[in-house]
Order: sequence, then C-alpha cells, then structure tokens
Amino acid sequence: MGSSLAGVEALPSQPPRSGVLFPHVGQDFAASLVVFLVAVPLSMGIALASNAPIMSGLLGAAIGGIVTGLLAGAPLQVSGPAAGLTVVVFGLTNRYGFEKVCVMTLLAGAMQVVMGFLRIARLTMAISPAVIHGMLAGVGVLIALSQSHVVLGGVPLSSALSNLRMLPERVMAMNPGAAIVGLLTMAALLLWPLVPMKRLRILPGALIAVLLGTLISLTFDVPRVLLPGGLLAAIRLPQIPPLTEWSAILTGALTISLIASAESLLCAVATDKLHTGSRANLDKELIAQGVGNMVSGLIGGLPLTGVIVRSKANLDAGGKTRLAAILHGVWVVLLVSLLGAALGKVPQAALGGLLVIVGIKLVNFGHIRELHKHHEARIYFVTFLGVVFVNLLAGIAIGIIAALAVLVHRLTSVTVTVHEREDGHLVEIRGALTFLGVPKLTAKLAAIRPKSKVVFDIDVEHMDFAGIEALKSFSELHEKAGGKVIMELLRSFSSASSPAVQTDSQTGSQPTTEGQQHA
Repeated sequence: MGSSLAGVEALPSQPPRSGVLFPHVGQDFAASLVVFLVAVPLSMGIALASNAPIMSGLLGAAIGGIVTGLLAGAPLQVSGPAAGLTVVVFGLTNRYGFEKVCVMTLLAGAMQVVMGFLRIARLTMAISPAVIHGMLAGVGVLIALSQSHVVLGGVPLSSALSNLRMLPERVMAMNPGAAIVGLLTMAALLLWPLVPMKRLRILPGALIAVLLGTLISLTFDVPRVLLPGGLLAAIRLPQIPPLTEWSAILTGALTISLIASAESLLCAVATDKLHTGSRANLDKELIAQGVGNMVSGLIGGLPLTGVIVRSKANLDAGGKTRLAAILHGVWVVLLVSLLGAALGKVPQAALGGLLVIVGIKLVNFGHIRELHKHHEARIYFVTFLGVVFVNLLAGIAIGIIAALAVLVHRLTSVTVTVHEREDGHLVEIRGALTFLGVPKLTAKLAAIRPKSKVVFDIDVEHMDFAGIEALKSFSELHEKAGGKVIMELLRSFSSASSPAVQTDSQTGSQPTTEGQQHA
C-alpha cells in the first residue's frame, strides 16, 4: 500500500490490552455469529451447485474457519467454500467422482503450502484483473443458468449451452412448489436490503431468504437437501487412486491450487482495503489456505478459498481479530452436530434461488466500466466467453493469451505524425518506439524537407536501442544536410541509454524533457 498507510499498519485502530490473547472477545463473538449465519446457507448452496455432498460444504466452512483461521496471514479474512471454484469442482466430480476430488483438494493444499514456503505468493497474482473478473463473471453465469433448473425443481445439466437450450422445456415441466419456493427466496434476498429497520438488517439476507423458503416449502412436496448421518458420518478419508489416474489427479489438483490461490490472495488484498489494522502477510496466508485445503480434502470437505462476502460481513459486524473466523467455524460444527436433522428440511430450490442471485452478482458492471476506461474490456469478454462456452481452464488460458497479446500490441504499437509548420516540421511520436516501429518511423521521416527545422515531440511508454539509433541516424544526416533537430518532451528513458537524443546537437543546449521533470 502507499505511504499514507505506513503509520496505520503499525497502529491498529484499537490497541490490544497487554497480556490478553484475544482483546476484543465481545466484538469477535458477535461478528462470528453473523459470519456463521452467512456461511451456512452459502456453503450448502455451493455444495449443491458443485454436485458434491451437502455436508462437504459445511465441513469446508468449519475447516476454513478453525484451521485456516488459526494460521491465517490475513486474520480478518474468512475462508470457506467459494463460488469461484464451483464450476471446477462440478466438472471434476462429474468426471472422476467426489472421492477423487477430495484427493485433488488435499494435493492442491500441499502445493499451496510449498508455494507459501517458497515465498512466491505474489506471483500467483500475476494475472490481469480483466482475466480474473471475466472468469468470475463467466462462473456467475454458469451458476445462474445451472441453478435456474434447480429453482424449477429439476437437475442442472453439464454445460451452459445445454442448460440454456433445455430451460424452456424445464419451465414447461416445472415443479410448481419448487418454483414458488425458489422465486420467493430470490425475491426475499433482493428486497432484504430495503427493509427500513436497520437493526433487523443486521441479519444476513441469505439466511432470511433461505429460512423463508424453507418455511414456505413445508406446504409443498419439493426436493430437499440430503444429509445422511451426522458430522462423523460425513467424514470420508480419501482413497489412493490407481497409478493410471494420477495424471488426471495431479492436473485437477494444480487447477484447484492455482485458482484457489489467486482467489484467496486477491480476497486478502481486497479485505485489507476494508480495514485499518495490520496488512496481510500473503505468503503466510497461502500456507494457511494450503493447510486448510489439506485437512478439508482429508476429511471429505470442499476446496477452500478466502471469501470476500464472509470477510466483509465479518468486518461490517465489528470483527477485530482471527477469533471471529475461528468461532464461526466452531458454530458450524455445533450446528451440524446438534441440529443436522433440521438442515435436512431445507429445500434445494431455496438454495438454488440463493445461488442464482450470487451468480448474477458475480457479473459486476462496475468492473466492466473500469476495464473499458483502460482499454482492457476485450480481455474480460474473451475470458468470459471462453469460461461460459468452452470450460473454465480454457477460458482462463484464452484470457491470459489475450492479455499478453494486448501487452505486446501496446509495446510494439507506435504512432508517428508529421505536421507541416512555417518554420519546418513537428514530429509527434506516441506509443512504444521499438524495432518493430522503426520502419514506420523512417518512412514518415523520409518525407521531411531537407535543411528544415524538425522538432520532435516524443511521448512514448518504451523506446529500445533500435528506436534510439533511428532517431540518432536521422538527426545526424539531417543536420549534415543543413537542417536543425530539436527533441522535446522526451519521456522516462535512462539518460545513459540514450545519449544521442539528449541535446540539440547544433546548440549544445539540453532539450526540455518532461520525463526527467516528473521523475
């Protein structure tokens, strides 16, 4: 962060009392309850959308709170199952079965731990924000399309095109009770922020919406979540797959590891912006995420990431230390242990309706506007279309290639404009002057009249040695023929690398260099 936060990092907003392990127990306790109420319906819904056992989502939430919370390098971040991995887990589960996905999750966690110890956490963030936002928007559309079938009482299909193509048929064959439950859940979630009583709005909208949907569903015959047995019965130790499947297992683990790492670290950075306490230690956070995923995969839970919705809920509710995240995991364990049977009353349509809204909200039009301002919207849409119509990995790969192509274009694109003036010519050079742009530059300069005065207005992002040599060669030849060359507004080059263009070679005076002034 900038220097303006340097003092804030060293001084938390409320200094802890010396000798006290958790100095804000009351505030953390209250915040943990709010996060717990947010986490339960979301974790169940994400498990449903991932085609995984419902209990795996709750196990993941508990591990994300207790294990990752204890070790976290971003103590105010709350971890658990996240929407960003839903599509990956859904595809892997359909192809290999959830037991093997647990092995992948365990190995993905081990990879994260290794990356954390190698202190390369920031390298996992070396992905264009346009790719990340495009990926999340694509995942959001996939979730919304698939869960629309659940809202109508059906089962989601394996691809976006299939879900879209079969949606009219699903509408005609809908379960009326499920549709009522799902639509009312969605309406409650959207309208909850408009409730006039602020004290009432402290309750999470997701919880209220699912509770309302569950109460309404008691009068209908609708599909409900399956929670066979209790917490101990849900724990599944992974089985070692045969050697012939290890290539697929490692590929799946690497996929989960990279996506979970990027999402967790981006969430940690975003969470830092929401408070004035200590900044996140990203390498330590990556290790904590890895240990959490190893434990979650070991006992049959979903993969974990840092989750911005839960983290923001934690901060909004007054969470001050890691205790809030830890306690929210404890409450999940107690809920499943003591009231697991009650969770079996929750209708699938209510969770489906919740996830439709979650998916739609992943398409953030504010991000699109910002990316458009910086000419990166095309990367967003290419990634988005790849995720929706091919698959998640292909979409990310396409997005990264598009981002690199845009970068190369910016580094190799130069605009040279020659203006006729009474006393000679004004040459404006914009973009990046590299060897690829030298032919365009020399073609433009060839049309300049001999013995004329030439003023160069140079404002470029990058100039390589070929560009410098081209300017030097033109200057020497033009001045030998009786002309005059002046360089103006030369931006941000190392003076050592471009001695030939520092001075007006006839007068020996230093030219005006905007880059040097601003440096």
